[in-house]
Amino acid sequence: MGYCNGRCTLIFICGMQLVCVLERQIFDFLGYQWAPILANFVHIIIVILGLFGTIQYRPRYIKGYAVWLVLWVTWNVFVICFYLEAGDLSKETDLILTFNISMHRSWWMENGPGCTVTSVTPAPDWAPEDHRYITVSGCFLEYQYIEVAHSSLQIVLALAGFIYSCYVVKCITEEEDSFDFIGGFDSYGYQGPQKTSHLQLQPMYMSK
Repeated sequence: MGYCNGRCTLIFICGMQLVCVLERQIFDFLGYQWAPILANFVHIIIVILGLFGTIQYRPRYIKGYAVWLVLWVTWNVFVICFYLEAGDLSKETDLILTFNISMHRSWWMENGPGCTVTSVTPAPDWAPEDHRYITVSGCFLEYQYIEVAHSSLQIVLALAGFIYSCYVVKCITEEEDSFDFIGGFDSYGYQGPQKTSHLQLQPMYMSK
């Protein structure tokens, strides 16, 4: 019963991860955040494999999913530190999340709840010609906290997925060991009971 509940819970967690990361992927695309887009894409693939492994009783897939979750937590901790400007990180000047190939920021910076965007003219000399120079004011919640909330949710789901994936792998391994103990994986093939015939054959003589 506990094993079934563990599998069902892990399937539910994987489903929640897919929904949340797809939502996050949409807004990262809108903000041209290339590094998060790539990380989200890999995460989607691994979660699908973990979901397949859980449904099909494939512990190897579940183990790979669990290992990836450790890396996924590390990535989201970095994103949190980036937006909270921990250490030498700066969300205003660093373009790490766009691979330094564009000046785009988080989509939530201009489209957050209550945000008012005002264009500044004339634009400063350092501003690229194909970009507009704006000021954002009146936000009920600053964009960096929205991004931190997204990453925090991913960390919570990843930790839950890691715990339940380890539990499911443990249950599958114990079940396989138990099946092997009762002879489920014996090297010899199965032989059905042999029937013994009670009819005795008698020689026949033909007269010439």
